[in-house]
Amino acid sequence: MSDSVGWPVAPDLRRPRILRQQWLDLTFLHWAVDPGEVARFFPPGTRPDVFEGRTYVGLVPFRMVGTGLPYGPAVPYFGTFLETNIRLYSIDDSGRRGVVFLSLDANRLAVVSIARAVFALPYRWARMTHTASGSGSGSTHTYRSRLRRPGVAVTALITVDTGPAVPTDPLADFLTARWGLHARRAGRTWYLPNHHPVWELHSATVTKLHMPGLFPSVGLPEPAGPPDHVLYSPGVPAEFGLPVKPSFRRSAAR
Repeated sequence: MSDSVGWPVAPDLRRPRILRQQWLDLTFLHWAVDPGEVARFFPPGTRPDVFEGRTYVGLVPFRMVGTGLPYGPAVPYFGTFLETNIRLYSIDDSGRRGVVFLSLDANRLAVVSIARAVFALPYRWARMTHTASGSGSGSTHTYRSRLRRPGVAVTALITVDTGPAVPTDPLADFLTARWGLHARRAGRTWYLPNHHPVWELHSATVTKLHMPGLFPSVGLPEPAGPPDHVLYSPGVPAEFGLPVKPSFRRSAAR
């Protein structure tokens, strides 16, 4: 049995909303790991969320489009960029299930600077490209990235072929139905809630995966093999609400 099965429909997002954006052409690559191997990465008051005794490391490249305030036009140029994140899956003592980001690589320096300063998220500046051939089922997507860090060669090349839409299942919900993120800022753990429609998920096959140094750059070992779980989604529009400070037992803090 899963200790914390995802719920595919987002809970209501309280107002005011603070941000909107679209997440497009996402590929979800996941490796199963023992929760104890990644517990050190979680902020106080949170712990690894598990499915059938295992938690997961996710690698998710995608296109971010139309970032802006809840109303009015999107931010020109800087509101659209590429991103590849490495993430873990969290649950807090309030029962909120979320994501803990180990890195978020993006190709807009201004986005990196603002997100690090305002939300204390581990954004990193990178050279990135995304190319696609075909549309819908049967399309091919290639994501390339290279960190802009002198003297450090951290690169990624990911190519996937997409298949037909697939029905949701408990593991897919666990990995993708995440309605917030946990982050530590100013000595506190915060939960930033989000809301978006139910994912349209497609099967996907990895045809190229070359990412030397990417996982070690965030303190993880190189994966021992190919991903254990792969999905693709054409994307969703998303909104964010105000961050909240979860309640947690002092004994849970590390």
